[in-house]
Amino acid sequence: MRLDQAESWSQLQELLFGEMWSPSLGRFRSDEVFRGEGRASNELTTSLQRLGGPYPELERHLLRNFRKYAHRDAVQRESTWHWLALAKHHGLPTRLLDWSHSPYVALHFATENPAVLDEDGIVWAVDYVRAATHLPAALRSVLDEEGSNTFTAEMIDRAATTLSALDALADQSEEFIVFYEPPSLDERITNQFAAFSFMSNARARADEWLGVHPDLLRRVVIPAGLKREVRDKLDQANVTERVLFPGLDGIARWLARHYSSPAPGS
Repeated sequence: MRLDQAESWSQLQELLFGEMWSPSLGRFRSDEVFRGEGRASNELTTSLQRLGGPYPELERHLLRNFRKYAHRDAVQRESTWHWLALAKHHGLPTRLLDWSHSPYVALHFATENPAVLDEDGIVWAVDYVRAATHLPAALRSVLDEEGSNTFTAEMIDRAATTLSALDALADQSEEFIVFYEPPSLDERITNQFAAFSFMSNARARADEWLGVHPDLLRRVVIPAGLKREVRDKLDQANVTERVLFPGLDGIARWLARHYSSPAPGS
């Protein structure tokens, strides 16, 4: 499992963008998705797992009741995977993890919290194309038929229409991870260049699965001493809450962080 530490802004760019050349395409197109954490020690646990208690049994009840109480036109299509994306988007505990195709969006989430600017942060980068080679045949065949490297909600639905049907696929193979691009529910999904992942059952953890497949993962540590520079340069590049969370809530979050940050050199 590769672990690098950036010592400067320029080295950070090299570490994040250095794996993007695609010989087959002749373009700089990455096969990775990125996730930023404010603390380098953070694990990749889902919001569902952080509930504690009998969370695997609670998963279907959470989603069923969210669907029951949500507006009937909340999703464009009646699909578990559309509902799951919408529920995650609005804060319901789910087995989904957020990723982005943008290294800068990941850097934003690694540096957004002023309370942990004095702690090392980290960006996780996972090769989702190679991760797909570990999928069971029912899912892999859908990707092959479409000539795609990631799923849409509709594509997952062709192999498994429910969470229990998806879980059953793991009985035929080892645990697996699925990466999919959620429907564009609103500008937030679009502006964050969002991707989701989920494991083959609610108990499984992405970090533990990646530990068994270390060739798919690399991590880049952002030392505490570099985080303020990274944060300021992201702000100058307009990678802020105002853009990533369009609307009044995002503006409020952006201003609260901007004015709570200690002055440079303090």
